[in-house]
This record gives sequence, C-alpha cells and structure tokens, in this order.
Amino acid sequence: MCGIVGILGQGSVSDRLVDALQRLEYRGYDSAGIATLENGLVRRRRAVGKIRALSERLAAEPLLGQSGIAHTRWATHGAPNEANAHPHQAGRVVVVHNGIIENYALLREELGQQGITFTSDTDTEVIAQLCNLAVLQGHDPMDAVRLTLERLDGAFALCFLFEGFDDLMICARQGSPLVVGYGAHEALTGQREMYVGSDALALAPMTQDICYLEEGDVAVLTRSGAEIFNRHFQPVTREIRHLDLDTSAVEKDSHDHYMHKEMHEQPASLARAFSSVLSQDFERLEGTVDQLSFDRVDRIVLVACGTAHYATAVAKYWFEQLSGLSVDIDIASEFRYRNPPLRGREMAIFVSQSGETADTLAALRHVQGRAKATVAVVNVPTSSLAREADHVQEILAGPEIGVASTKAFTGQLAVLAAMALKAARDCGILDAQGETQMVQTMARIPRLVAETLELEPLVRDRAATMLEARDALFLGRGVLAPVALEAALKLKEISYIHAEGYAAGELKHGPIALIEDGVPVVVFASSGPLFEKTMSNLSEVAARGAEITLVTDPRGAAEAQGQDLAIIALPECPETLSPFLHSVVAQLLAYHVAVLKGTDVDQPRNLAKSVTVE
Repeated sequence: MCGIVGILGQGSVSDRLVDALQRLEYRGYDSAGIATLENGLVRRRRAVGKIRALSERLAAEPLLGQSGIAHTRWATHGAPNEANAHPHQAGRVVVVHNGIIENYALLREELGQQGITFTSDTDTEVIAQLCNLAVLQGHDPMDAVRLTLERLDGAFALCFLFEGFDDLMICARQGSPLVVGYGAHEALTGQREMYVGSDALALAPMTQDICYLEEGDVAVLTRSGAEIFNRHFQPVTREIRHLDLDTSAVEKDSHDHYMHKEMHEQPASLARAFSSVLSQDFERLEGTVDQLSFDRVDRIVLVACGTAHYATAVAKYWFEQLSGLSVDIDIASEFRYRNPPLRGREMAIFVSQSGETADTLAALRHVQGRAKATVAVVNVPTSSLAREADHVQEILAGPEIGVASTKAFTGQLAVLAAMALKAARDCGILDAQGETQMVQTMARIPRLVAETLELEPLVRDRAATMLEARDALFLGRGVLAPVALEAALKLKEISYIHAEGYAAGELKHGPIALIEDGVPVVVFASSGPLFEKTMSNLSEVAARGAEITLVTDPRGAAEAQGQDLAIIALPECPETLSPFLHSVVAQLLAYHVAVLKGTDVDQPRNLAKSVTVE
C-alpha cells in the first residue's frame, strides 16, 4: 500500500516522479501528489483519484523543481480527499509517509496545546509539524529529523525535503520498506542524481544500483551520494546492489490487464520455480530446497495472509500426506497474538509475495529463537522477510502488478510442494524411486497449466452466467478445499460479488441455506474415492435450483455426464498436484466476471498489493 518516490535531480523532476508513481499503482491508492523545491521554496500539487488526475493538475500548474518527492496514498487516517493527500507540509518541512503512527493522537493533542493548527486528518501531518517545530527551535534538518523520529511509535517509511536546502533529502524506515538509488556520476561535476523509493521497481528506468535500508536506518541524500545511519544515528555501510530489473516485465504487452498477462505467464513462471528446485534430469530435488533439513523437526508451522494463506492451506495437505509431520497453519495477523506454544523443534515457514507484509514479518520476529528454523517463501529475495529468515525459498514469479495474486500463488505452491517432498525424504517416508516419480510429475505442471489456460473461452462462457449473481458458492474436498476458499476470495476481490468457499462436506451444516434458484455454485473435484460423495452434494444443491459448474479431470467429467450441470474438464493430473490446474480456472473465472461487470480488475477498490501496516 502507498508508494514513495524521491529524486534529487539534475533537471526538472516532476515528469519522472509521476512516471515512477505510475509504476507503483499496483500497490493500491486513492490519491496522489508531488512536491518540489523551486528557488528553495516548496511547491505542491495533489489530487484525489488516479494518477491521471494529478497529471492533469500538473499540466495546468507545472512544477519545475530539480528536487522532489511524490506519493500515492491509501487512506488510513482521514477520508481520501486533497487535504489528506500527501505530501504534507508544515512551515519549511514537507514529508511523504508510508505506514501508521500509532501515537499520533497523543502527539496531535500535545501540538495543539502549543497552538499548532492542523489542515488534515492524517497521522502524517503530525510528523511534518513535529519536524517543523524542531526547525523553528533552531535545529538543523538532520537533528530535526532525529528529534522527530524519537517521538514516533509505529511503522513508517519517510522522506523529507526542507525549504532552503535544494541539495538535501532525508529518509528513514521503521517497519515499511525503503530503497535508495544511485545515479551515474556526472563527469564534469562529479555529482550524481539520487533516488529513493518504496519499491526498486519504481526506480528501474532511472537506476538499477540500489541500496536497501535496514530496520531503523536513516539516509541523508545529497548529489554527492548517501550517508546512512542506524537507529542509534551511528554511521553504517549498506551494500549497493546492481539489480537487473526487466522494465518490460511491468508492461501489459498485448493484454488488456496486468492480471490477464500474469495468469498467462504462469507456465513460464512455474517452469522457473520448478527448475530452481528440481534437477535437470528430473530425478531428484536440487537447489536451496534440498539444503533444508527436516531432521529432528516434529511440527511444521505455516504462516501467511490472504492468498498466501490459502497456499499454506494446500501445503498442509502435502506436508501431512507426504511426510507424516503435524502441520499448523495460521493467519499472520492472529499468530503472535494467539501466542502459540513453540518447543524449539518446529520448522516455521512464512509465505509472502512481497516479503514486506507487516503481519507476516511481525510473526517471523515473534518466532525467531523459539523454533528450530525459519524459512521465508518470497518473490523478492531482497525483502525484509528474506533478510531476516534463516532460509529463503524464492518463487521466481517475476514482478506481479495486478493486486489479485495469480502467478505468485502458483509459484508459492510450487516451492511448498518441493519442500513437502524434501520433508518426506528426510522423514524416511519417501524413497529415491518415490522422489523421482513426484519430481517428474512436478516437472509436467507448467505444460499442464498451459493446457488449462487454453480452456479460457469455456471459462469465459461460464463467467457470463454469473453477472447478475449477488452471491456465489465454491466447494472442494481434500486438497481442493483450500482452492475453493481462494476462488471465493478472487471473485470477491475483483468483481465485488459476495462469495464463500467451503469444504463440500460442510454444505449441509449451514451453507445449503443460501441456495436458491440461480445461485452459482462452482465445484472443484478430482475423480477418486471422494468423487461420489461430492456428486451427492451437487445433487442436493441442484435440487434447490443452483447453477452448477463442475471443474474436474477427464474421468470425473465422464462420470458426471448426464447431470444438470456445466463441466470444465481439465488435463489429466494426479490429484495431489491438481490445485495448480484448478486454481488457474478460479483465476480465469474471477477475471472474466470482473471484466464483464466492468470493474477495475488490476486495482480493485479498497485493496492494496502489499499490506505493509497492521
């Protein structure tokens, strides 16, 4: 959520600030703004809604400054209006902020008693007012920031500009990610442009030399470079990394939406994910997953939020069925408050696309030193979660821009499946022959996903039958029960149709009361021991007028012929790994319902891609 960009430039920076904000649109926002220094004075432009509204404002009222900060805001404190949009200014100080200041009400009251008036409802303005007060008391910008940070409780990524200081930008992070970018040296002046962003992707067109600030860091940027200090304001050195960021990866190409592009990238992204954990001859596990040890582990703890949580719910079946280990799954936002017992023999696995999800990161920190090992399953190997875990398993999905996760979800499944296989081998449940069979099946998944994507016209037809629905029900059994939950979430996220997912056997314990004429019911089922029971459940809902879609394998499709339902027959796949294929259908269905309804597929209302605050 929220995006920050800052540039100390060699020319006007407003166009590049707006361009960088557009690269952060996927994070979710409801207003945007920029501020630049012109002749030493702050000039601001802010607008409610999409970035194009800000662009129109700038076209009419241009900014010419060579130093600037910009922000996309996702409302937390105060309504989404221009007064609450960032950047916020108080006197000679202007600031942008990601995060939440937990003690802002107390600070606001204190400042109000000193006669300071506020122009917004945000927690961020408190930061600007505190810092400006320190400046008015005679402190230089660095001391003013230090005194301000000492008063703040909560999570923040901050970027300050100060009137009269055209060659200065001060940044700080505590709980929210922030990166510093280094431009090329100018031969004549020896100076360089400097950048700051909440995401390296935003800076990719300007630089790929990036420094990731660590927790508590403060960075003082000038056109000579950056000085970085730790939370105690002691000088520190942080590694400058060269990232080979493919800027084309964030273009839509011929697709109408990022989500559509990312769904169709899954055969390639899964091939990358599996190639990183399987040997080239598809005989055994390899890579970082093979370096994990489940020896003397007696329990697996899987922690995540949102879609990643449903990936862990699928993985629970895999770990338990393949390795025999007991598995707990937890929603990260509840995990540490529940204070679960840990005895030092757990493998704690934390799953997050961004690696910056605040609740998941807090859960990891809660576990550190109390479990045998911690593992981060992430798409960003330089993220906070990856840096703080004992082991990192990268899903290699590439940039995912659409808010509704698609290729990251299946990438998480790929890595978790390999980890479950390693656990089975370490626990002595699976021999070399069994490992080879599973590895060879995993190696076929990218091709099977590609074949599933070819069913898109059929899925689009089913989507057209759901447009007038107020409610929808998704059912699954066994390893497909979590897919039903994920399918319901996808539909809710982007089409705004109320949907629920259930284990099919739970239907008669309450959800069947929702069934009436025309209610869409989508069932994910593999042929096998439970298929007959699932078909009995379908008969119950069919008798009450439901509009049923059955997603199954060829054998299941043959057995269901003659029933009053629509069938989507997937490629042949072992039931254990069938969630890869069924989840693709769930994605396609949600996507086409949303497109036909005309909603904002890539940036659904009220949602953010990366939730970096609690």
